[in-house]
Amino acid sequence: MGNRGMEDLIPLVNKLQDAFSGIGQSCNLDLPQIAVVGGQSAGKSSVLENFVGRDFLPRGSGIVTRRPLVLQLISANAEWAEFLHCKGKKFTDFDEVRQEIEAETDRITGANKGISPVPINLRVYSPHVLNLTLIDLPGITKVPVGDQPVDIEQQIRDMIMQFICRESCLILAVTPANSDLANSDALKLAKDVDPQGQRTIGVITKLDLMDEGTDAREVLENKLLPLRRGYIGVVNRSQKDIDGKKDIKMAMAAERKFFLTHPAYRHMAEKMGTPCLQKVLNQQLTNHIRDTLPAFRSKLQTQLLSLDKEAEEYRGYRPDDPGRKTKQLLQMVQQFSVDFEKRIEGSGDQVDTVELSGGAKINRIFHERFPFELVKMECDDKEMRREISYAIKNIHGIRTGLFTPDMAFEAIVKKQIVKIKEPCIKCVDMVIQELINTVRQCTNKVTFYVRNGY
Repeated sequence: MGNRGMEDLIPLVNKLQDAFSGIGQSCNLDLPQIAVVGGQSAGKSSVLENFVGRDFLPRGSGIVTRRPLVLQLISANAEWAEFLHCKGKKFTDFDEVRQEIEAETDRITGANKGISPVPINLRVYSPHVLNLTLIDLPGITKVPVGDQPVDIEQQIRDMIMQFICRESCLILAVTPANSDLANSDALKLAKDVDPQGQRTIGVITKLDLMDEGTDAREVLENKLLPLRRGYIGVVNRSQKDIDGKKDIKMAMAAERKFFLTHPAYRHMAEKMGTPCLQKVLNQQLTNHIRDTLPAFRSKLQTQLLSLDKEAEEYRGYRPDDPGRKTKQLLQMVQQFSVDFEKRIEGSGDQVDTVELSGGAKINRIFHERFPFELVKMECDDKEMRREISYAIKNIHGIRTGLFTPDMAFEAIVKKQIVKIKEPCIKCVDMVIQELINTVRQCTNKVTFYVRNGY
């Protein structure tokens, strides 16, 4: 493949990505891509904004990136942005781009800081960028904020894993230099799925904020925690610079000066900085696409043959065929079974961030409501001891026994079981009601099927 062909690889994968996003599925094809992973405030947003040379990503406290952002950078003569969900609309004001990301995020996740795996596709055309596609994932967090679910850390981890566990995905692990690299959330996650460091590219941010007398030289020289693709250091704008609207071009010049003048980094200055990172990622992604192309093409052809075979079944389609109606009904029943199981067992397909339902609500009934009802029951220890004493004496009669008779134990236990009968029945009723609600939600498709006279 010639140089021109190599340059066309990334735009080609972009088109496939848009096509799959447009139909709402991936057709089980893992497209070569780069996923950006890092903890909150690791500097992921600043790195991406430096690539574009514009402020366009939402900022604030807590989780700001709440949906995956598929950022496609395309080299062009003019500068503008467009979203896949706003086809035909060009954004030349990048403040509007930020507002649209926030609005589109809230549309799916709501304003309660919840997260969703449904991606936002943003394409940026600019003369200042190299062809590159990155997926910005939510920052790893430890503590829930506001109305976030208590398992928000696990939810984010699961979402990140969905992307980085694929062999076709390169991992851009962003870690701040002023934290312990051995405890880096990004590198820890990357190592879980890429133990040999074959697919991971390390990015060290905030080198200018390290304590005086310390540096990250050993890390950047790939000696401390070696990765096959190495590490690249960058210096982003500080929060003060961002609040003061410091120009990104000035910040890039300051970054260049930092590496050229710092005694620990000047010998590797040509391999550090945002421009170098962008070139490396462009080259790495192009090479990665080239390397995975044969397997990808083979899988695509297999899928195509499978779809052709499926399409063949519909060529002689007759809507009034009784056999087809029976088959469709069986498929509906099977789908109902799958939907019901997912709602009870839990699934990441469509995460409800508004209320608990299905298996989660039943879990809550058993582990919160039922114990609460039991705690509300009054139990008089003095009265209990008196009853036990009378039961033992009445069973022994005129005799004096050495051992507690089983009948006394049974009599007391039966009396206590009668007391918890009401909370148990109440718990069962609540579980039954939730199962009925779940069945109703799962029967929507079957109801539609029946209404249409099938």
